[in-house]
Amino acid sequence: MRVRIVFILKNKGANVPFHHQYLLAQLIKGIILKGGKKEFLDYGFYNFSGLKGQTKISRNGLHFFSSRVTLVFSCPNKEFLDYFLSELFDMSQLEIGNMVLVPESVEQEQIPVLNEESKYICISPLVLITPDFNDSSGKRFISPETDEFSDLLYESTMSRLARYGQYGPEQMDSFSKFQLVPDIKYLNKIKESQKKFARIYPVYDQDIKFEIRGYTFPFTLFAAKEVQEFVFSCGLGEFTHKGFGMLDIANSDASARTTKYEFR
Repeated sequence: MRVRIVFILKNKGANVPFHHQYLLAQLIKGIILKGGKKEFLDYGFYNFSGLKGQTKISRNGLHFFSSRVTLVFSCPNKEFLDYFLSELFDMSQLEIGNMVLVPESVEQEQIPVLNEESKYICISPLVLITPDFNDSSGKRFISPETDEFSDLLYESTMSRLARYGQYGPEQMDSFSKFQLVPDIKYLNKIKESQKKFARIYPVYDQDIKFEIRGYTFPFTLFAAKEVQEFVFSCGLGEFTHKGFGMLDIANSDASARTTKYEFR
């Protein structure tokens, strides 16, 4: 399930860092812990976007000038989603960076039909490697056109699917077909304009700061339907519960696929 959480912005012009996933990750984890429900304290099969709204850029980051700000949150477990939303809306207001937000409403997105060949865009960067402490391997650049890029995402996805626990050994074996093919025209266009599709981002895990390389570009994924549904709901790659690897269907009409979401 994928929902859009709408907040009222009380202080227009307030800002967050350009990449503020780590602030959102800390907030979301705090909300989960606040509720105290034991079965969800270490739950990690969720994914989320950055904050969306009318923005302007300055040295200090992204300044929001819209009256409302949206966060896309995705999770296959309705019980966990309702628990998280209930705890979130129990808060009269919250702060992210310099922004003061008031939870207002929740809209549910329609689930798209996913096939064994699906075209995606990245709502948040893809991360290939989880580095060890005092290890710079997470910053290594790997070309999306190489087999290594696709293989690392395959290994990550199969590992997460195994932990997810919804598929037996035989079905897991049937998920061997997996290939990510980048949009070469897009990559070439980015290179020609001297822009970047791969950057270094901060992420915090158990109070330790890591630096990781994230990639943002459109691509086609060839994989089983069940795998497509899993990565669309839970994200693709590493640190998905930290807000990385969120995908959307390419060329989708985002404005035409929401309904009000009711939760207790």
